[in-house]
Amino acid sequence: MKIKCMIVDDEPLALDVLETFIERLDNLELVCRCNNALEAYNCLQTHKVDLLFLDIQMPKLTGIDFLKTLTNPPKVIFTTAYRDYALEGFELNAVDYLLKPIAFERFLKAVSKVTTAAEVAKPAAIAAPVVAPLATTSGPGYKEAFIYLKADKKMVKIMLSDILYIESLKDYIRVKTETKEIISYQKISFLEEKLPTDKFLRIHRSFIVALDKIQAFSATAVDIGKTEIPIGRFYKNEVLQILNQNNLLEA
Repeated sequence: MKIKCMIVDDEPLALDVLETFIERLDNLELVCRCNNALEAYNCLQTHKVDLLFLDIQMPKLTGIDFLKTLTNPPKVIFTTAYRDYALEGFELNAVDYLLKPIAFERFLKAVSKVTTAAEVAKPAAIAAPVVAPLATTSGPGYKEAFIYLKADKKMVKIMLSDILYIESLKDYIRVKTETKEIISYQKISFLEEKLPTDKFLRIHRSFIVALDKIQAFSATAVDIGKTEIPIGRFYKNEVLQILNQNNLLEA
């Protein structure tokens, strides 16, 4: 069962951003996008809505005033460019308060509060990642290995040789390659078990890196491209030992 969402915002760009975020998650379904409170009211009369993304600063009727008119409102996540409304928003039992411009990671955190606290719905079943070598006449090799991850309602093939690093976003992961990034509902620990240990290394509770993509590092971080990724203090000794064994650190 999916969480049915409505977006209310007078800014077209904000509507587009939130709609894109909602479409990335299999457990969310957008049923209405509205430019003002009146459109939102009409939508609530005709659609079941579990979660409302509600802008505060809107003409004629603010999001806060609109919420006060509802006798049995859905769960609400406020979206606004102004911090000053945070206290009043939480006094109305808002789940969370997102400041514009909204980052996807922050959006995920807010949505997770709804799925955990309210138990409105559970995420759709997610296929486990599949790691396998492609058929080849020259024997199996790392460059032929790939993984399938579910993203944007599709099973997306990712060549392991293209992966730069993998980042945990709580119940989701971000797989970063040189040309794209894939967000998938998956635990990083589950994926860690499927990856070849001679090619990938967990260096932080939130990061797995491709060993051959490391360009430079210190005792506290590694550099992959223009991204500096921290080495977790609980991983530090093992990480440095492995990197030394692979001749990636000067003695």
